Amino acid sequence: MGQGTGIKVLLVDDEPNILQFLEMGLANEGFEVRTALNGASGLEVFRQFSPHVVILDVMMPELDGFEVCRRMKQLQPVAVIMLTAKEEAENRVKGLTIGADDYMAKPFSFEELLARIHARIRNQFPSLLEEWRAGPFRIDDTRKEIRLHDRPLELSPTEYELLKLLVSQHGSVLSKSAILDRVWGYDFGGEENIVEVYIRSLRDKIGDREHRVIRTIRGAGYRMDLA
Repeated sequence: MGQGTGIKVLLVDDEPNILQFLEMGLANEGFEVRTALNGASGLEVFRQFSPHVVILDVMMPELDGFEVCRRMKQLQPVAVIMLTAKEEAENRVKGLTIGADDYMAKPFSFEELLARIHARIRNQFPSLLEEWRAGPFRIDDTRKEIRLHDRPLELSPTEYELLKLLVSQHGSVLSKSAILDRVWGYDFGGEENIVEVYIRSLRDKIGDREHRVIRTIRGAGYRMDLA
């Protein structure tokens, strides 16, 4: 649903495979993601990037996650979710004592991590999930309203979800099947051509007669380009 749009997440872990997996998954959800392979570089990226959420591994060489968390919490408000391969209670207590907001033991499911990220955002940065901007579009998810150049668009509930998805993933190509899954649901039993019908309607409503905003990428799907 692109609910991560406008939310910045920093991943700090010394395992490249985990970083790559999480980065791809979170970016696909609309989050702006940066990564670091150790605590020192994580702090450097943190100062430059100013993330809302940090996913932080505990066991790292030289500067461990506990110390990194402590320093981050001193710099600015941030939600820290700590990861560890150990499940001992003392590690959880130590992490929470120094300011960590949540704790997950490896291995974990991506869906659970995503749910915990959203929970932290709702708790610490609730306004990020309510209204956000991308190019000329302003999306108010509380009111289920999308404005284009500050003009409210008259959209059906499905048109709203489709346009929100396209805006949140602007610059990326979305296949028809991906759009169906995200907007209509995995159990949708209709034809893929319904996507074309709704894309045509959206183009009319946003004045995209020449298809320069919602572009058709032949053989691949659709891509929204924002000025």
